[in-house]
Amino acid sequence: MALFKKRTVGKPGEWYYCLLHKKVEEGPECPAKDRFGPYASRAEAEHAMETARERNLEWETDPKWHDTPTGTDDD
Repeated sequence: MALFKKRTVGKPGEWYYCLLHKKVEEGPECPAKDRFGPYASRAEAEHAMETARERNLEWETDPKWHDTPTGTDDD
């Protein structure tokens, strides 16, 4: 008897973006390592890559996450 059941069908209204197939899925069709989500709507899942790019840019330009003290020259 398995301790954990593999969930093959998602809840209605759960949307994911599959990184492997580059498509939107309702419910988790692909493994978690290959998808973003869940999203509340299909439209949100369709924009998953754009959202990820925006978040990455925010993180890369966030001064709180840089080791260089303000006012010093790295060049």
